[in-house]
Amino acid sequence: MNLDKFFKAKSIAIVGVSQNPSKVGHVIFRNLIDSGYKGDIFIINPNTKEILGYKSYKKIYDIKNEIDLAVIAVPVDLVFQVLEDCNKKRVKNIIIVTSGFKEIGNYQLENKIRNFLIQNKIDMIGVNCLGVLDTYTNVDTLFLPRFRLKRPPKGGISFISQSGAVGSTILDLAAKNDYGFSKFISYGNATQIDESDLMDYLINDKQTKVICMYIEGVVDGKKFIETAKKATRKKPVLVLKGGITEESNTATISHTGSLAGDAAIYKGVFKQTGIIQVSTMEEIFDYSKLLENSIKPKGRRIQVITNGGGFGIITTDSIIKNDLVLAELSDSSKKILKKNFPPIAQIHNPLDLLGDANTERYKLAIETCMNDSNIDIILVIALLQTPLVTVDIVDVITELNDIKKKPIIVVCTGGNFTQVLKDSLEENGVPTFTFPENAVKSIKSLVDYARK
Repeated sequence: MNLDKFFKAKSIAIVGVSQNPSKVGHVIFRNLIDSGYKGDIFIINPNTKEILGYKSYKKIYDIKNEIDLAVIAVPVDLVFQVLEDCNKKRVKNIIIVTSGFKEIGNYQLENKIRNFLIQNKIDMIGVNCLGVLDTYTNVDTLFLPRFRLKRPPKGGISFISQSGAVGSTILDLAAKNDYGFSKFISYGNATQIDESDLMDYLINDKQTKVICMYIEGVVDGKKFIETAKKATRKKPVLVLKGGITEESNTATISHTGSLAGDAAIYKGVFKQTGIIQVSTMEEIFDYSKLLENSIKPKGRRIQVITNGGGFGIITTDSIIKNDLVLAELSDSSKKILKKNFPPIAQIHNPLDLLGDANTERYKLAIETCMNDSNIDIILVIALLQTPLVTVDIVDVITELNDIKKKPIIVVCTGGNFTQVLKDSLEENGVPTFTFPENAVKSIKSLVDYARK
């Protein structure tokens, strides 16, 4: 299944564009204009001649140009007729955002649509979905206004979401925190194109470095397992599974018409296929940030460098809890550090640079650990409230991270001043966390992926 035209369409028709700016079809139309989409946009509304300077057509087959992608945003009782019109126009790629199908028990109409799509060899994302976004081509068929839902910048994360609400909030948070996205796909009821088809497409998508998914249930278990195995051999795949309790199964059925299934079975499938299962929405951001930007470590031996003893202790506890290993500094590394550090400095793991640590002390510590074969990963805790750590630490860590010899992960905890420097590190591709526990759990995901 080639899904290119859902993301690289050179012409898009929107069926159901109202003159009312708050209606779904109009919002999609406006988003395409405001996104900077360079292709041709056509709108269909039989009751008007023009909207925002664009000619309005009565039917999609009245358009003389070839249509790569059609977005259907009409009431549920009109959807099948519009599908027939699209088929008459020979449109082979369709998104249906309309709801009112099997999620409310209307199985007959959804099955009728599925059979029609299969019979006429049409690919469709939806029904009951939010749409798709490609930050590289500016295809934006989401029906949430851009002033309410800011779109994230270009990046390497692609997110597949069965739920439009979960997906949209993650997009909004990603934009706020400058997480770079490649693609976002809300697929709703998976009437014809399902989560496995979308994952399979992203395997070979050059802009996608990490595949993230929110799923409630899968359409075809065998197909999902085979696709996941293929995907995780090339890219990290993170999954947040909704409906892991008996109580949430009822809500799942009424949401997208899916069966959530046994949580233990899903957990086993994820482990078998190499999928990294996350427990929270926050973990999606934490893990994907590290998996997108870091090189694969050779092992799980972590060296902690800190200027706060208490933070070193908390981090050590988290490392052990997550089945990771504290690295043992080599004799040559200890010799270098003892020669250059104050006599009271603790030359072990955690490596405590003390409260009077300056930027040069951090630089020497990180460089020494990068050259130590006993160390696989360097976790730097930089508490920037201390006066001798200058803003130059951003350049120091960035330059060492750019060498790509070992993963360097940074923890910076604090207020406004800390946040400014933390943002600078992130902008330069250094994975940075506010809390050590989050950093260590993310390192665990990186180690597990590298091992598998």
